[in-house]
Amino acid sequence: MTASDLARRRLCNQKLLRTGFRTPAEVVAWLGAVQAQDFAGATWAIGQRARGLTAAAVVAAFDAGEILRTHLLRPTWHLVARGDLRWMLALSAPRVHAANASMYRRLGVDAGVVGRSQTVFNHALENHRSLTRKELAAALKDAGIEAHGQRLACIVMRAELDAVLCSGPVHGKQFTYALVDERTPPAPPLDDDEALATLAVRYFRSHGPATLRDFGWWSGLTRQQVRTAVAAAGRALELCTGDDLAYWQAPASRIAAVTSPTAHLLPNYDEYFVAYRDRAVLGAASRLRASTGVRFDAFGHLLAVDGLLAGTWRSPGSAGHEALTVAPHWRLTHAEYAAVSAAAAAFGAFRGVDSTIAWV
Repeated sequence: MTASDLARRRLCNQKLLRTGFRTPAEVVAWLGAVQAQDFAGATWAIGQRARGLTAAAVVAAFDAGEILRTHLLRPTWHLVARGDLRWMLALSAPRVHAANASMYRRLGVDAGVVGRSQTVFNHALENHRSLTRKELAAALKDAGIEAHGQRLACIVMRAELDAVLCSGPVHGKQFTYALVDERTPPAPPLDDDEALATLAVRYFRSHGPATLRDFGWWSGLTRQQVRTAVAAAGRALELCTGDDLAYWQAPASRIAAVTSPTAHLLPNYDEYFVAYRDRAVLGAASRLRASTGVRFDAFGHLLAVDGLLAGTWRSPGSAGHEALTVAPHWRLTHAEYAAVSAAAAAFGAFRGVDSTIAWV
């Protein structure tokens, strides 16, 4: 399996080529989780994987609690579907707590502080109220708990991992927190093997072909948990090989017949690049000319042509207009230029603005 074959398969499974999804929740549930510390970028990551979505529609789904943002997996902020929040937290939180243990000690976030702070949060947010982080800090201070900077972030993350807090609706440009118990209904817990199998199937059906190392990176699971997860998934996953590597995918995976070239303006932290331990296979090692000396960065806004890293882009934005700066890593063909222009038009339609490209 060549890099181009791998790219085509992943583009299909990530729903970047063809999709029947129409709602943000469908996209997020399919991917399992969408990395989302840059919220605007995450909305575009969702928008590219569904039909007819706009940025306003994704934000509306977020405000309604159909998709929720919280800390889980590695951990960093992720968007998850409402029905997946509890079992994903139950699976990943113990490992994250272990990784955070030294931070808890350094910042004085002991069992007493955790219990008192979460009591404050429950009282301040009951009856479907939502508060910004600054407002949560004020509520903590009123209760005699000093929290600001890293300590506040740590206390709030601990409450997220303990399934007390998750995202609330956006207030203006401010993100808020709300109670998990009021944003998502109770659900029967999954046993460990069932949760591991479910996470493995979610990942490999949407991100495959991928290696066990890729899954371990994305999920934050231990090597033993990764092996257990794939074994528990059974026939829901199948093994394939390429370049002397063992890849896993869902058996129903098919490569769609598509017209080449295709282009995607992928936001920073997009699952297409960030969700794999080995990212160079679709970047510098695949097609980037050695003479360019360009460093592969999976955390920026990336231009992909036929699924391979082809450059970077940025969007400063202005009212009613979106001026995109696109910097290819090599001289594009006329067909590739046209594909990138089509991707820019799709981005503009998603944002509800006109888009033009300034080529670098």
